[in-house]
Amino acid sequence: MALNLPPLLHAVDEVERAVTGNVRRSVNVLLCLVAVATIGWSGTLLWQNWKGRQQIDEACAGLVPAGRVLALSPAGGTISHRTADKWTIELDAGLPQYCELLSTEAGAEYRTGEPWSFFKGVVGVLPSNEPVIPETPGDNLVDRRNPTYPYEPLGGGISGTVTASGVSVDLPCARGMSNGQPITALWAWASLKDPGPPFTDNGQLTSHDRDTLAEIAVITANNLAERLGCAERLPDPPEDIPALTPGPTPAAGADGTCAWYRKAGFARHKQLPDQVLESRIDDKLWFERCGLVLSSIRANGLWRSDAAELDDLSRPSDPGDWFVSLHTYSGERAKRVHLKATHGEPPVVAEPGKAGRGETSVWWASSRCEGKPQIHTMTVAYGYDKLMRSALEKVFRAYVTDVVARRGCTDTAFPTSSTFRPG
Repeated sequence: MALNLPPLLHAVDEVERAVTGNVRRSVNVLLCLVAVATIGWSGTLLWQNWKGRQQIDEACAGLVPAGRVLALSPAGGTISHRTADKWTIELDAGLPQYCELLSTEAGAEYRTGEPWSFFKGVVGVLPSNEPVIPETPGDNLVDRRNPTYPYEPLGGGISGTVTASGVSVDLPCARGMSNGQPITALWAWASLKDPGPPFTDNGQLTSHDRDTLAEIAVITANNLAERLGCAERLPDPPEDIPALTPGPTPAAGADGTCAWYRKAGFARHKQLPDQVLESRIDDKLWFERCGLVLSSIRANGLWRSDAAELDDLSRPSDPGDWFVSLHTYSGERAKRVHLKATHGEPPVVAEPGKAGRGETSVWWASSRCEGKPQIHTMTVAYGYDKLMRSALEKVFRAYVTDVVARRGCTDTAFPTSSTFRPG
């Protein structure tokens, strides 16, 4: 029997239209529901973002760029700040001051059940009454539990440093005023508090967070400069800031702030340090450090020597127990270097233009570079200082001589040999 195709095709077409219409209506309903959910979710995020920005501005006096803080790894969830005055910046109350921010995401990672501090921003001006204090003979240069990461210069034409937790920058300000007093410079510091997994990469800040903290520090400094009437501004920080190099490393390969030690051949002396904690050289920085460390093998070998037995010294039990720490401080901060004393005694002030020794095994020399004072210090660990004072005088002179030659300094003053004698 022949089929009547037109009516059949028409019927099929009607069924298809009905089914398609139902599917389309279902899809439209689903899309509407998704749209409503997306709008609600987006609205929540927008509200959260707005509220977070408000909290950051309130805590940090509008100096810290809220958008960049919200881009940091631990800045998810709800942002808040502590309400006590000491946790917030009030420019009228004098500087330095800092703000501290909390996030629920950081709290979740640390399993506190509540918001957790994740960011700290600090601002200050120079001159300042805040003392600068080098290490004491009882300090440790080497982290006994974790890798030690010496800071590195930020670079990019900025006087700034990158540390294991943050970035600091200086900005000259010849005509600025703070609380009615003229200033010569200002500084800003941006850091993650107690950064740990999952907010770190192999124990360090992630590349994203390093770059972001550098942006925050520079923008904060520029914002403060505008508030205080400074004419100068910092340029944008460099991108792709490299990770820090863990130390200590063999002195035979020193090529940064401790390169002078390698070139002078000191590391070949079996009683002198054979490892270094150093950073890249950047003469724009207001301070630099070269840390000299005796490895456990060299320290214990020296401890077993006849000289050590005569002094009845305690055995160095941990890496880095015996060390020599050398610093150079420049500019305004060089006027406030205090050599910390023991037994409640007042600190010894390392005066520019002079040289000497503190109460303990801390020495200082001085020089001038481009009209600015510089203080050079050397701290020697307890125990080790009794063995090597005569040799360490040569080490200190070699260090200072290298720095002043590299920076074109004059008027160098060294401590006398008598300050290196026992007693």
